[in-house]
Amino acid sequence: MSDGLQYNSLESLETLRKSALAEFEAIGTEADAENFRIKYLGKKGILSELKKSLGTMAPDQRAVFGAAVNSLSKDVEGKFKETPWQNKNAGSAADSGFDPTLPGFPFSSGSLHPLMKIRNEIRDIFITMGFSIAYGPEVESDYYNFQALNMPPFHPARDMQDTFYISDKTVLRTHTSPVQIRVMEKQKPPIRAIMPGRVYRNEEISARSYCLFHQIEGLYVDENVSFSDLKGTLLAFSRSFFDEKTHIKIRPSYFPFTEPSVEVDVECFLCKGKGCGICKYSGWLEILGAGMVHPNVFKYCGIDPEKYTGFAFGMGIERIALLKYGIDDIRLFYENDARFLKQF
Repeated sequence: MSDGLQYNSLESLETLRKSALAEFEAIGTEADAENFRIKYLGKKGILSELKKSLGTMAPDQRAVFGAAVNSLSKDVEGKFKETPWQNKNAGSAADSGFDPTLPGFPFSSGSLHPLMKIRNEIRDIFITMGFSIAYGPEVESDYYNFQALNMPPFHPARDMQDTFYISDKTVLRTHTSPVQIRVMEKQKPPIRAIMPGRVYRNEEISARSYCLFHQIEGLYVDENVSFSDLKGTLLAFSRSFFDEKTHIKIRPSYFPFTEPSVEVDVECFLCKGKGCGICKYSGWLEILGAGMVHPNVFKYCGIDPEKYTGFAFGMGIERIALLKYGIDDIRLFYENDARFLKQF
């Protein structure tokens, strides 16, 4: 267990504060200061581990505990900037070219956005399962975004997606499925690839929806690919991403480019199916849509549907991040509030 995870109550944080301040007062050399920095402020230090642990807490507990952790971190960082050895060469600053007005050590640095952390984690899991990565343009033609996905002009399924039109034949893509078409046009089966990227919907911005979001879709095409292959792949992913004992539930659904189509729920990783606020006391969380590739889609791509079968799936990265971190407002991901981002 990491040192920081021992401190899981407000009382233990106060004990940690007293211990850190006592160790600070005992600093006498540059080596002492560096050891103090690594122990408390380093990348794997106690305070960093405490901040990482906030994501596993219930929202109400995280608010109180997170404020205490931030206060402790601010105090320790402030004290550390007072270490005498940082200023021992101040007299020769002009000669050395050192600017004493620059921020003190340790230097603050950026980190991956929480959405990119989730995207990379999902991506890496599928890479280990043999999937390659494919990308495509965000400004798409009507053909790739709709028609080749079994949604010809005036098809009612087009109304399922509120689309940003640049012109009559050009749109901001509403999903990453067009990349699947481009891959199948250029590559002969077997095909096994994932398609991460940004997509756009003309939706009202609220706590649960935004005008842009991120998806990862997957595609597997070969001879004799079955629905059981789809189920096994999604179960393996869920147990790798959430918990090795996770269960999934598959429900019938409708997507124009797959038949049959399903939606997949994962057993709530917080309450283990017992019911909590995150899963709305159902014990299940909806994470993605999937299905067997429709024969019409194969025909558009020049693949023989009599010889080949395949499955496709797609998930929203924001939705996964909201569930995993227990966040209740999607807009927080786009406000660039450092107080929010530093928690990750």
